[in-house]
Amino acid sequence: MFKIKICGITSVQDALAVADAGADAIGLNFYAKSPRRVDPAAAASITAALPQRIVKVALFVNAEAAEVCRVSDQLAVDLIQLHGDEPPQYLAELGGRPTLRAFRLGADGLGPIIEYLDRCRQLGCLPRMTLIDSQVPGKYGGSGRPPDWGMAKQYPGAQGCPPLVLAGGLTPQNVAEAIGTVHPAAVDTASGVESAPGIKDPAAVEAFVRAARDAFSASKS
Repeated sequence: MFKIKICGITSVQDALAVADAGADAIGLNFYAKSPRRVDPAAAASITAALPQRIVKVALFVNAEAAEVCRVSDQLAVDLIQLHGDEPPQYLAELGGRPTLRAFRLGADGLGPIIEYLDRCRQLGCLPRMTLIDSQVPGKYGGSGRPPDWGMAKQYPGAQGCPPLVLAGGLTPQNVAEAIGTVHPAAVDTASGVESAPGIKDPAAVEAFVRAARDAFSASKS
């Protein structure tokens, strides 16, 4: 659905800068404890200002399924990103709405992720995409730390699993290496292109998008 996503957008100004830089998707964070949290009214202004081509993703952490459905439908987002401890049954409760399921890759490796996706497949609620982030105690994301790329590149995306989105500590300086190592379908960053939490640096966003595009193009050749 996208190749380059900039998450944690909190203003129309930042959203337009991301669109102008050529990114494919933005993330709107509704997690109350995040410094990048945005309320539904502000999110509506952001989505209304964006070109139609931009994929709009609503991020939630352990929210009630009914609330997730309500907010996502109200904003007409393209994807619901689940970044908490939501079990496979939770995805089934979303009534077929497309999801991006985030996982924190730790010492247990890919096994728990594959088991989770297998259960989703059994329930008929396989996510549209899978995101791998780093596992940092006490954090659901936004740590600025990369996961183990060597482990992440073993994700079996060609074996019936959803396309992989790589996140965690990605910056304009390392995104090309990350793409060349892991070969994900897409990349996602938030803190890696900020001047302060929740405030995007347009120059960093542009550099990130350019580096990612070049790396994706190189990986095809």
